[in-house]
Amino acid sequence: QVQLVESGGGLVQAGGSLRLSCVASGNIFRLIAMGWYRQAPGKQRELVAAITSGGSTNYADSVKGRFTISRDNAKKTVYLQMYSLKPEDTAVYYCNVQAELYPAWTGRTGNYWGQGTQLTVSS
Repeated sequence: QVQLVESGGGLVQAGGSLRLSCVASGNIFRLIAMGWYRQAPGKQRELVAAITSGGSTNYADSVKGRFTISRDNAKKTVYLQMYSLKPEDTAVYYCNVQAELYPAWTGRTGNYWGQGTQLTVSS
């Protein structure tokens, strides 16, 4: 019903910058919350940043001041701009979207995940 395609991951040196993108498509009437999670080897998936439909944002303490989440509703896209990357940011990053689905009168919503994109930060 809803597909998420992430891009922008890769290998970067510590101190570098990178931007992740996630494009949503499918049976979407309205995007609600959008966010990024990450999972490092041997660790649980954790919230990195989230943004509501109204533009309110929430960040993990570990990325505050370094990462910025934004969204373009017209493009159905959420971004994660990352600065001052550290080796501990190395993980698979997953896009997450909560969406209201067509037909709108049903009020149906769903929670969807992208396939993940690898970010590796070398020291």
